[in-house]
Amino acid sequence: MLKDGTYAAWFKTPQGQGTGIAHVADGKIWGRDSVMTYTGTCVVDGDRFTATITTKRHTEGHTVFGSNDELQLKLDGTCPGKIARYVGTAEQFPGVLLERTLILSEQQPPTLEPSAPPPKFDPDRLPKLPTRGR
Repeated sequence: MLKDGTYAAWFKTPQGQGTGIAHVADGKIWGRDSVMTYTGTCVVDGDRFTATITTKRHTEGHTVFGSNDELQLKLDGTCPGKIARYVGTAEQFPGVLLERTLILSEQQPPTLEPSAPPPKFDPDRLPKLPTRGR
């Protein structure tokens, strides 16, 4: 099941590949890579999901679809665990498949707080430098 959270994204087409980050929450999906931002909606049905995404360029550079500034993507995929895989198509590039993998980022466990307060600072306990005559 595609869970709400932050995902590392890897994607490719016959023209190239790239990486980015994607966020999923409450039926929405958004993210960015080094050239494009993307926003849209997703529907989850068990292990399957579909999404409709619009991309927009934020920086000059080559994308996996060439040099288009805005794309409309339709995605269809599965997510049986922490890794989602899907294929997508862009209205502007019929027949060109976008393959993508999303890997759920897991939050790190909180650091443990010390059980006792740190010792009080006592400057008299610091090492002494040798005295030098003038």
